[in-house]
Amino acid sequence: MLPTQLNLMMKEKSSTARTYDEDGFKRRAAVVCVRNDLENEVLLVSKKRNSEQWIIPGGGIEPNEDPSEAAVRELYEEAGVRGKLGRCLGVFENKECKHRTSVYILTVDEELPHWEDEIRIGRKRRWFTTEEAHSQLTHKPVQKMYLDGLRSMLSRTISSTTPSSSAKTNCARSSRSSFSHHS
Repeated sequence: MLPTQLNLMMKEKSSTARTYDEDGFKRRAAVVCVRNDLENEVLLVSKKRNSEQWIIPGGGIEPNEDPSEAAVRELYEEAGVRGKLGRCLGVFENKECKHRTSVYILTVDEELPHWEDEIRIGRKRRWFTTEEAHSQLTHKPVQKMYLDGLRSMLSRTISSTTPSSSAKTNCARSSRSSFSHHS
């Protein structure tokens, strides 16, 4: 697909309604993208306001949207990739920003040559080893915790074939028993 064709297909960014949980925290979803079942390489995207800093793709959950659907949508917009959604790493809480993020694993099987945020704001994507990605996220301590969760699950050799339906349930159910970061 040519950039001009993609540009015609992009939806206009609107001020979509934000959704909040029962405690007033903004509901978000994010995806730790891996290249394969070894989960030793992670895809990061450049920040919107600083293309030299890297982040894990994610964003707000729209009304009537499941966290896993939001994660896949945000990933497609921000990184231009698709793949197989796997297990939920958990719901991570950021008290400073007052949001809770459902975080999933996704094994990438398609990388578009051009995508929405690359065209619209010049966003970049790049593969890092898990260790390199961890060091790139020094400005994002909660996102570093996503990778800590990935690494701890790997060390316990949990299967990466957990069906996405159970991931949805686990992420939805775990909003109260979430990981916390206090700045």
